[in-house]
This record gives sequence, C-alpha cells and structure tokens, in this order.
Amino acid sequence: MIEIKHLRTLQALKNSGSLSAAAIQLHQTQSAISHQFNELEKKLGFKLFIRKSHPIKFTIQGAILLQLSKEILPKIHKAIQNCKKNHQMTIRLAIECHSCIQWLTPALKIFQKRWPRVEIDFYSDMIFSPQPSLQQGKLDIVLTSEVLPRSHLFYVPMFDFEVRLVLSPHHPLAQKKQNILPEDLTSEILMIYPVQRDRLDIWKFFLQPAGIIPIFKNVNNTLLLIQMVSAQMGITALPHWVVDTFEKQGLIVTKKLGNGMWKRLYAAIRDGDQKELIIQNFIHSIRLHACTHLKFIRDALKPHFFKKIKNI
Repeated sequence: MIEIKHLRTLQALKNSGSLSAAAIQLHQTQSAISHQFNELEKKLGFKLFIRKSHPIKFTIQGAILLQLSKEILPKIHKAIQNCKKNHQMTIRLAIECHSCIQWLTPALKIFQKRWPRVEIDFYSDMIFSPQPSLQQGKLDIVLTSEVLPRSHLFYVPMFDFEVRLVLSPHHPLAQKKQNILPEDLTSEILMIYPVQRDRLDIWKFFLQPAGIIPIFKNVNNTLLLIQMVSAQMGITALPHWVVDTFEKQGLIVTKKLGNGMWKRLYAAIRDGDQKELIIQNFIHSIRLHACTHLKFIRDALKPHFFKKIKNI
C-alpha cells in the first residue's frame, strides 16, 4: 500500500515546504502529486497533511510516515550503492572439458586486462561434477558439453568440436582407410581422464551403445596422455583442436569415430544470470578468443549452428 515513491514525496514535501516546490524537486506536476496523495489517503483512511498550509503541516499519521521515510530511504540508498559496488566482481569458474584449459588460460588473461577489477576463481578438479555446485550457487559459470534436463540452468552455446580417436602413427588402426568402428577398440587400452565413465563422450555415445568395453586406464594430464599415445602405450579420444599441433609434428594421428562425433561446448549459468553484464562480457570474451584461435571448431552462434537451450 505504502510505496517508496510515497515516502520520497513525503520527504520532498518536508524539505520544500509546499506541493509546488515538491513537484519541481521531483520533476512532476503539482496536480500529479496531489492526485497521488488523494488516492493514497483514500486507501489509508486518514489525511497525511493539511492542504493550503505553508509551510506544509503534517497530521499525526503523516508525521509517523515521514519518520518512516527518514529511516527507510537511507537504507534503500545504501543497499543500492552496495549492490553497485559489489555487483558480480568475482566469477567462480569450473570446467568439465578438461582439455579446454589450453585455450582458456590465455582467454582469461585477455579478459582480466579488459576487466581488471573482476577476479576469477578457477576450479579444475577432475574428481567432482561442477554443475550441481553451480545450481547451489557455489559457482557462477561451468564450461560443459552436457546439458542437464530440468536443471534451472541456462546454457549459452560456445562452439562445436569433433572428438577424434588419437593413435600412435605405428598403431595398426592408423593405417585403416575407413572410419573407426566401436568393435575396432574391443581389445585396446583406452586412456581417459579420471572422471566418471558416463561423463566421457567416447564411452557414452560410441562404445556403450555398441556394448564394447575396452581396457580403461586413467591419466590426469592432457600432455601426458598424448605422450603415452605416441609411445604406443594406448589410445585416447580428444577434441581435434587439442592434438592438431602434435599431429602436424607426426607424433600422433587422429581418426574419425564412426560418422563423426561432434559435440557442443556450453557456458552453463544459473537461469537469470544471462542478464548480468559481467557474465555476458566474460562469456563473449572467451568464446571470441576460442573461435578466433582454435582450428577444427564451429562457432555455435553463427546462424546455421545457433541453438540456445534453456531448461526449467
């Protein structure tokens, strides 16, 4: 019933002493203020001030509400200032695509040069799934290729990438002319990041549907993975852009999995945070850096690749 605008008008009446002066102070017409108080007094059932008094004389009820305005308005002003001062000055970021660290690190440096007052807390622990922490408010952004249904999260498309099988040039499958089939990997040692198996694209979308279970070996470092593959200690599956440099050096070769395993990387945020200026600029900055510097990816925001997913 009592709104902030009413409290502000009471303050203006007290400070200026008249309806006409208060109208000038509030950038309104005198009739608009008079109408505002007529409506309010009808709803309240009592008068707030005596008309045609100069300076304005408040009734007992008006004085009570004037005192309320003195207490409430400064608190509202202070709260708004605090919101502006502390508004999203720290971004808590985590990744589920662990090979993303190679392009993300320089992208973070570029962003922080442009936004020096924004701190970035970066979490890259492989043993936890970060999206529940995002839902709980412990994180602000998660880079992921997995969209959780009914999660109350908003997924901003970043780019599309192809997951390729990575082999030593001396591996028998390196000479295969056709694309790799699930049964080709039956007796292979498949080196993977130490995460839950259902978070691995090659398992979830390629091997498991075909009922193929290779020998799994955990390796927690991308560079070590590539070195072990090159040494014929096993095979792995990584985004094509991750291994491009090593393939050009002849250390490894890559092969297409089936008809091609393309995935999309998203920036997952809490629904509503997509309106936050810092969040918008951060996602735009790192996406632009990736699409400018990475090979073998597709910009997910181009018209023919664009698809925005929102799960409620």
